[in-house]
Amino acid sequence: MLCTAGVATLTSSMPVYLDESRPVDERIEDALSRMTTKEKVAMLHAQSKFSSPGVPSLGIPSFWTTDGPHGIRPEVLWDEWEQAGWTNDSCVAFPALTCLAASWNPDVALLYGKSIGEEARYRGKDILLGPGVNIYRTPLNGRNFEYMGEDPYLASIMVTPYVKGVQSNGVAACVKHYALNNHEVNRHTTNAVIDDRTLYEIYLPAFKAAVQDGGAWSIMGSYNLYKDQHACHNRYLLNDILKGEWGFDGVVVSDWGGTHDTPEAIANGLDMEFGSWTNGLSNGKSNAYDNYYLADPYLSLINEGKIGTDELDDKVRRILRLAYRTTLDRNRPYGSLCSQEHIDAARTIGEEGIVLLKNSRGVLPLDLNRVRKVAVVGENAIKMMTVGGGSSSLKVKYELSPLDGIRNRLAGKADVVYVRGYVGDPSGEYNGVTTGQNLKDDRSPEELIAEAVGVASDADCVIFIGGLNKSAHQDCEDSDREGLELPYGQDDVIRALAKANPNLVVVNISGNAVAMPWADEVAAIVQGWYLGTEAGNAIASVLTGDVNPSGKLPMTFPAKLDDVAVHNLGLYPGTPREDGSKTVDCRYDEGIFVGYRWAEKNNVKPLFPFGHGLSYTDFKYGKATVDKSSLGKGGKVTVTVPVTNIGDREGSEVVQLYVADLKSSVPRPVKELKGFRKVHLAPAETAEVSFEITPEALSYFDADTHSWVCEPGAFEAHVGASSADIRSKVKFSYDNSMAER
Repeated sequence: MLCTAGVATLTSSMPVYLDESRPVDERIEDALSRMTTKEKVAMLHAQSKFSSPGVPSLGIPSFWTTDGPHGIRPEVLWDEWEQAGWTNDSCVAFPALTCLAASWNPDVALLYGKSIGEEARYRGKDILLGPGVNIYRTPLNGRNFEYMGEDPYLASIMVTPYVKGVQSNGVAACVKHYALNNHEVNRHTTNAVIDDRTLYEIYLPAFKAAVQDGGAWSIMGSYNLYKDQHACHNRYLLNDILKGEWGFDGVVVSDWGGTHDTPEAIANGLDMEFGSWTNGLSNGKSNAYDNYYLADPYLSLINEGKIGTDELDDKVRRILRLAYRTTLDRNRPYGSLCSQEHIDAARTIGEEGIVLLKNSRGVLPLDLNRVRKVAVVGENAIKMMTVGGGSSSLKVKYELSPLDGIRNRLAGKADVVYVRGYVGDPSGEYNGVTTGQNLKDDRSPEELIAEAVGVASDADCVIFIGGLNKSAHQDCEDSDREGLELPYGQDDVIRALAKANPNLVVVNISGNAVAMPWADEVAAIVQGWYLGTEAGNAIASVLTGDVNPSGKLPMTFPAKLDDVAVHNLGLYPGTPREDGSKTVDCRYDEGIFVGYRWAEKNNVKPLFPFGHGLSYTDFKYGKATVDKSSLGKGGKVTVTVPVTNIGDREGSEVVQLYVADLKSSVPRPVKELKGFRKVHLAPAETAEVSFEITPEALSYFDADTHSWVCEPGAFEAHVGASSADIRSKVKFSYDNSMAER
């Protein structure tokens, strides 16, 4: 009795905001009522480069954020960008998000999110600044490697489990960069000029899915402007759409240096301000936090009676809700760092995302019963790719190079000889983290090519490993590429190698499409992405057939830059205004016709189409059928197709469903991705793959009524292995006069 009475007394005396038995909204209101105005304002802005205050008087901890989407950034000093010099802040580098998208596997996205969330949690981080889901509009965008491709449906399906996986650790995923941040040049001053239909159909769906399906706890605003307001405090994007239409109950975080105006930041939906007066990467004023737009300037307006506190209380409620989800959750897991499970996950993600683009004469997988000497050529066979590229740069526990992965796998089976082939960027430092590699080579391009040709002529097989890197004007934040072509004269190297040896395999390491004028001259092409810690093992396992490649392209590889809508129409990078401002208007006049939508509308043949990817086995598609010929409001139709592995080894196929509106009152794409399923099949095994189509999948956004419209009429389901490889079609109709339960 005494014990029971003691517990009851303790519970009754506990403040509501600390009482875990009470509803979260009650706890939020109680905490809010105990805070001073100064304490509330303090929560809205940073106190260091990567943290913001809690409420010390209430025992509410600070929030710690971290880059980035591919691994946990090393620690920097409290008020400086320099490295803190820790010896225990190395991490596992997971493959870049283009590779994750290329897996077309939501289960792998969940594994990715859970694993990186565990690393963030172990390092004491509360907000992971990622993933990124900006749509691939131009292959010149230096930050495309951080995103999930060109299709809003694919990005929506892949981001949802990633977010859930991260947040299962009590760490908030901060989905970025919201919105319309589709290239890096002039990123702070570009004003996106876009119609509502294009905005809602192409550029918002992945963010909406992250919020409504993934339950994202935070969103990061982007640097650019939309309707002449910066996206980090944009009434239309944040108040009207994100918090209004989508019901987002989390926090909006500014990108570092993305806040520009106190009244707009107060009124237009920004909740947490970070990195003001910095470029978000290196420089920045020291000890400037009290002068942030949502700091003393906001507090002064309140104290002077010039503004009320309704907006302030809404912001603090959101931040407190974040605290109950993260820092105040006593039951969240402890996480883990650099575990074998995470290393295995990194390798699995890489193996799932590598794409076999071409394989003539069955040169891959390498036949180790016949191949006795392998020549490996190219700087990217040895260059570390986890250092550089901007805010996603990492300090890794290790990074296994492609060359070492190949050597390890072929040890005792074949001799592996390496030559440089070309010299790209020999540097290896970013923000105080160094690779320790000395890649300096003063030989001329002619000398390097001559050496490579000599070695290639004497080999059974040649593997060229090149592509892009994380240097400025390649795959790197704050700059865009200067062209579609490979840098450093690599085209000359590849063509020389192709003449010297017909068994040439090109492994392209990049987060972007590149021009391949030599594609018809080489035996095989593999898209390798940036694969992180286990890069070498993942590449070697695919080249040798230990893993049957199953990745599919999440973006179109154009044959030339003019085949891309934004370049064909002369829209990139925008038009500077003549009013003396630095604003650059970038028009989205291509509308909804991005990527394969543009290519198909204009009968443009790409180098490799969206959704393309080969296997070491073959898959036969049967005839697609529907369970009924028509659906009505609230109804669905199920499309089913049998898929059989007709080869001699097991493998996985991504079966893709596209839907075509056969007659519409508005311009629509030839077809649009509306479903996909990755199935693993043994030789001779058949799977019945089914997709459900609802009116939502048939709808377009009508800007005049600001609503989604599904017009009655005929539609056609296209099922295939890529956007350009359709194996079966079946028609059905939508009847809006027919209601279904």
